[in-house]
Amino acid sequence: MEIQTQEARIVLAIEAIRTSKKLSRRSAAKLYRVPYSTLSDRMAGRTHRRETKANCLKLTELEEEVIIRHILKLDARGFAPQLASVEDMANYILESRRGQRVSKIWAHRFVQRRLELKTRFNRAYNFQRALCEDPEKIRAWFQLVENMQAKYGIQDCDFYNFDETGFMMGVICPAMVVTRADRRSRGKAIQPSNREWATAIVCVNAKGRSIPPFLVV
Repeated sequence: MEIQTQEARIVLAIEAIRTSKKLSRRSAAKLYRVPYSTLSDRMAGRTHRRETKANCLKLTELEEEVIIRHILKLDARGFAPQLASVEDMANYILESRRGQRVSKIWAHRFVQRRLELKTRFNRAYNFQRALCEDPEKIRAWFQLVENMQAKYGIQDCDFYNFDETGFMMGVICPAMVVTRADRRSRGKAIQPSNREWATAIVCVNAKGRSIPPFLVV
């Protein structure tokens, strides 16, 4: 409220200077209780910083909220968009009302100033695996493993994980994506499950001991 009141006094001071040839800027600043430097800036054509910020934001608050909701929906489905896609969203909205396109660094700055969003690197994630990801089922499985360990005296070093990672057609490479800010893990880019493989096979136990990997081509 004080800022708005000061702005009103600055407007009155400028009007008084323009209508009275004898009133100097310094006298007007003292008379209307406004900073002399601020009054001089306004007289020189410099705008208030809140007006400058509004001019820099090409999208309205409502339009930005629409983009944020869309990003969060995509992230929840495993399709977190890249910065270029966020830029395309903004340009699509602007083109619908014949506005100017955003700059190439707009998306980066947009994510920086929106607390709901964050950029991070994604990782490729199999579509079928994504469908089966259920926290309750995963938690129940680990509880069963702990029970079996306690019952039969199984040590962590007895657990080996045999896995493969493929060099495949149509792979989604890690990329910088936009996700919700409170996500703890990296984003997952879901990709098609029908792929052709050149496979690297590795085997590591729970204590970190590994068997030398090999390739199947």
